[in-house]
Formats: sequence, structure tokens, C-alpha cells
Amino acid sequence: MSISSVVIVGAGQAGFQVAASLRQGGYTGAITLIGDEPGLPYQRPPLSKAYLLGKIKADNLAFRPATFLSEQNIELLHTRAVEIDRQNQNVVLANGNSVDYDHLILATGGHNRLLSIPGDDVEGVYGIKTLADADALSPRMSAASKVVVVGCGFIGLEFAAVAAALGKSVQLVDRGDRLMARAISHEMSALFLNAHQSWGVKFHFNQGVSRITHANGKVTGVVKENGEELPADLVVYGIGIIPNITLAAEAGLEIDNGIKVDANLLTNDPHISAIGDVACFPCIHNNGEHTRIESVPNAMDQARSVAARLLGKPSPFIATPWFWTDQGNLKLQIVGLSTGFDTTVTLGDPSSQQFSVLCFRKDHLIAVESCNRPSDHMAGKKLLSRPAELTISEASTPGFDLKAWEIAHRT
Repeated sequence: MSISSVVIVGAGQAGFQVAASLRQGGYTGAITLIGDEPGLPYQRPPLSKAYLLGKIKADNLAFRPATFLSEQNIELLHTRAVEIDRQNQNVVLANGNSVDYDHLILATGGHNRLLSIPGDDVEGVYGIKTLADADALSPRMSAASKVVVVGCGFIGLEFAAVAAALGKSVQLVDRGDRLMARAISHEMSALFLNAHQSWGVKFHFNQGVSRITHANGKVTGVVKENGEELPADLVVYGIGIIPNITLAAEAGLEIDNGIKVDANLLTNDPHISAIGDVACFPCIHNNGEHTRIESVPNAMDQARSVAARLLGKPSPFIATPWFWTDQGNLKLQIVGLSTGFDTTVTLGDPSSQQFSVLCFRKDHLIAVESCNRPSDHMAGKKLLSRPAELTISEASTPGFDLKAWEIAHRT
């Protein structure tokens, strides 16, 4: 099938990567990248940490300079896609124009789940998703003294660590019973709890928030569901994202916790693919169940996979998922999906803040969590990219070295 024009909706990590990979692979047809934010496509992970700390400037967030787009003949449109006309194979834009495609790639990502409580729209309440969010938050951050964070996932904890490092009083509220409960083991969660507490962060677990108090239009506090009010002059929330499926759903594409795709990342329309945070795909690392993964590596891997298919080299998407978060002096790296693990083995000493947790399900290694132990993370990526035969018994042997075991068992 000859493809002379590719249109990509979404100029985040996945959308930009597929455009770049197509050109790197020798694709010479038209590429149109549609993004609804101003400026160049940029990195999001630094927004909640290095960017707020002033360690990285806005100009350095861009994936590539503007010259890259012009040199690679990638057309970037700063507008919003409002409709997909599948019959005529074009995308209708908010400015009234339309763009024709031979193949359409949806990389629409997600948007912040809102607090949806009284007072959540007053001055001083922020989510962090875009550069505009971070820019609005930054001056408030400087002036704030009492910060309340809602949600103890990666974003909330990254921001809490930054706020604590800047000398703010920080309190964190979460419905769960521990940090990053949906993502990591109890052992790793405990290490991060101890670290954050040592930085001065106070936690309120098993609690939601019922309303935001305010005076003269500005936030003054957060009321928990038990009635206790936490004083605040700044509230930041990170309670998950909702995939941007409206465009796809209205076009009649199949939806299932995102845009549902097959093993080749194709939707139920053979002319349309979906990648990144919005794509729900059959994941071999989750028993083949349709899974949506929110991570930069997943976005990049899926983008490369679709580019390869469009360049005539199709193969099912089987990349091993991995994630990371930087919080204070701690770097947590995770490879694999620990959903349903029943046994853990720890390597190293948690008190040294350098240790790993191996997660097993039915004596089968399914994930490796590493804090400040990059060699374990790299070994875990190699092990989980092939049938991992490491057993609980072997991993529990005194002095066990994951890197050495991986090297000794390469085929």
C-alpha cells in the first residue's frame, strides 16, 4: 500500500517521535503534525521538577529546534482537530481548514482528571500537565508558604519533593493507604515515604478532599473528607489523567479505556493508528490483556513501531514497558508491569536508599523496581525482554547479583 501523506494528531512525545522516525526511516511523503499548544513540541516530565526548580529553561524543553521541522519537511499546525471524516480520509480543523491523509495517527494523549469539588476553580489551585500550567504555577510557587498536594502518584510526589526543597510546608492527601500504591510494591513505597517525611512532607492517607476554602477568590485551605482543614496558599493536584478519546469516539472508532488498537497499533479502521497515552493495546506483559500505559518510553516505542509498519516493516508491538520518576535525590526506575504480583525479593539495603525489589507472579519474574541502582534496572530490562527464567529461590540466595545472573544466563 502506497502512503503519500501521513497526518498526526497530537504533538507530544508520541506524535513528534513518529514524525521523526518516519523521516529517519526514509519516508518522503507529506507529514502534517497537528498540535493544539503554541510553540515547538516539548518534553513534559521536567515540568513538575527541574523546570519548576529553574534547572531547565523553556527553550531547552523542545524535542528539537525549529530548524529540524523545516529541514525534515514536517508541517506543524498550531490548531485543534475537531472531526475525522473517515469516508473522505481527512481531518477537519478548528480553523475551518481540513487536511487529507492516506494514514492518520492519533496521539491525542490525555488531560488531567479534575478535582471536581467546590472551590476547585479559585486562584491558587493547579494541575500540572502543560508548559502553560507550569508557567502559571511558577510565580505562585515562589510566593507560597503552605502547600497542599492532592494525589501521591509520580506527579504529586515529584512536585512535593520540589516544594519541600524550596522550604515550603508541604502536606499531601491521598485516598490510598500508601505512596504510589498502584505502581509499586510496599517495600519501595515505604522507602519513598521515609524519604519524603525526612524532607518534611506530611501525609494524610485514606482521605479524599471535599472542598477548597477561599477568601477574596484565593485559596486558603483544603478540607478533607473527615472535616479537618489543612491551611494552604497553594494547592496542586495530580490524580490521574483521562484519555482524550472524543475525536476518535465521534468518528466511530472502537473505545475501551482509550482508543482500542490491535497488536500492530491499528484501530478498527485500517487507515488509522493510535499510540501513546491514549492507546489501549494487547500487552504481552499483562497476559495479553488490553492495557493503556502512560509513559514516555511507551509513547516512543509505539511511535517507532507504527513508523516501521508504515515503512513496510510491520511487527506486533511487544516492547517491554518501563517507567521512571525523580524525587529529591531518589531515582526510581521500573521495568515490567507488577500487576498481580504475589511475591517480592529485595536486593540491597533500603536504609542506604540503594535497593531493588523483584516482583514475581507464580514464581515468574514480572517486574523490577530499582531505587538508585541503575545496573539492576538495565539487567531487568534485558531479562524481561526475553522469557525470564529467574526463580524466587535463586533471587533469594544470599549475595545474589541481578546483573551477574543476567549476563550468565544470556542465550
